[in-house]
Amino acid sequence: MTRKMGAMILILGGARSGKSSLAEEVARRLGEDAVLYVATAEAKDEEMEERIQRHRLQRPRAWRTLEQPFGVAAAVNESLAGARIVLLDCMTLLVSNIILRAGEEDIGAEKMVMAEIEAMISAAQTTPATWIVVSNEVGMGLVPSYPLGRIYRDALGRANQRLAQAADHVWFLIAGLPMTLKGQSPQQLTLIENRTSPQNYGVHGEI
Repeated sequence: MTRKMGAMILILGGARSGKSSLAEEVARRLGEDAVLYVATAEAKDEEMEERIQRHRLQRPRAWRTLEQPFGVAAAVNESLAGARIVLLDCMTLLVSNIILRAGEEDIGAEKMVMAEIEAMISAAQTTPATWIVVSNEVGMGLVPSYPLGRIYRDALGRANQRLAQAADHVWFLIAGLPMTLKGQSPQQLTLIENRTSPQNYGVHGEI
């Protein structure tokens, strides 16, 4: 892969689809140790704290971690410090964090989400780091039965659309298998570096 200013990769999928594992594999191949991992999860209960801890232990020790539940663009700009890859995992929780702070006022919540997205895209376009953004596809199931759930589904869907529009490469994961929706496939990006065979990326890396 010939990296360029503002390159962005968007990885979509359902829960336990393998998207986080793929994101980490591509980050290792393209960035080696120069990776800034942006974690958006907040430990609000014991079970979530255990998940976050397991996730920390799976990442290479040389990677730097930025725990940032919102305000990602500004925080990354302050912490970039030579990182070649910014891996954000995940957009799903970032949107949730923003909406929970905005409450059930759907217009205000969506404006806050889209402002965050535009700031991230601007940051990606003005730094030399490649951004890898992980997000869930939540529009293929039932319509949520409660207002906040519908606000969340709509806001995340629109955020994913905007990210996909700005991204150089977009992949969709099903059962650990990536489908290329835009740009190059993960195999093409990684084979340029290591000349290895395509692989199934599994599910072990997801929160």
